Amino acid sequence: MDNPNSSRRALVGAAATGFLGAAIAPVGAQQNTSSASAAIPLENPVTAYPAPPFPTQQQPWPGLTSKMNPRPDHGETSYKGSGRLNGRKALLTGGDSGIGRAAAIAYAREGADVAINYLPAEEADAREVVALIRAAGRKAVAIPGDIKDEAFCKKLVADAARELGGLDILVNNAARQFSRDSILDITTAQFDETFKTNVYAMFWITKAAVPLLKPGATIINTASVNAYNPGENIIDYAATKGAIMIFTKGLAKQLASKGIRVNAVAPGPFWTPLQVTGGQPPDKLPEFGADTPMKRPGQPAELAAVYVLLASNESSYATGQVYAAVGGNGGP
Repeated sequence: MDNPNSSRRALVGAAATGFLGAAIAPVGAQQNTSSASAAIPLENPVTAYPAPPFPTQQQPWPGLTSKMNPRPDHGETSYKGSGRLNGRKALLTGGDSGIGRAAAIAYAREGADVAINYLPAEEADAREVVALIRAAGRKAVAIPGDIKDEAFCKKLVADAARELGGLDILVNNAARQFSRDSILDITTAQFDETFKTNVYAMFWITKAAVPLLKPGATIINTASVNAYNPGENIIDYAATKGAIMIFTKGLAKQLASKGIRVNAVAPGPFWTPLQVTGGQPPDKLPEFGADTPMKRPGQPAELAAVYVLLASNESSYATGQVYAAVGGNGGP
């Protein structure tokens, strides 16, 4: 559900990440004190986006944005770029929907060429993202495929770098999540799928990408609030997110001398297809996000600027960090 008020959320995400408020604004905007500059109105974050109750809904995996109610906001009408990633070349997994889609849109509007990976069943969502990237005047590369396969992960990186003419930004974002009340209900097949999607793929893709990255390049991994405050019904998913957080911190130390920064984002409850495809119990979805101090889930658009900041030169001294956006429930 897109909000037509284009004056808001150009700098989404600042409140959720502490020091981001000043860093996220373009330098020119911070220095412009002309009385002719239009003021950005204050907006109450509690009422800025849809709040529960939501309609009861479920979709088969992997789900589509277009079938969610309310439709998630990825910044399609609100994100305004300022050239902070001009000339960059970015690869994002899970770039068709959810947080990956919001980051892909923002990257294009900040001047980057973008390659997105997604499952073939998500083609309809991916086409929308490709159109938005091209509408921003940037090159869009669509690479469908299953990242649970090591050979495909290597090919994904090689194809993206070839089509983009290099690689400067890698966002490991795609994820799988199953809600199960008991460990006795988690099968080995489910456990394997969750770890292969969330952890193995990140390892394979990152390993293939590192030799292509130059000083100044960045890697951004999507962790979760569950990395440090795990939900009892998603313990296998939470374990993968803990692994992602530690992998990020360790790899950041390893690559610092090469001038490559590695950071993670740890979202709280965000309204994405992950939730309506078995990631949450169907009977709990109508109240999804209501247990946060803001009484609502986050929208993907609210994380876009965090991913932009971590990919830009403005966060040049930040590596090995985990940035939380959790609606007031505390950070890592």
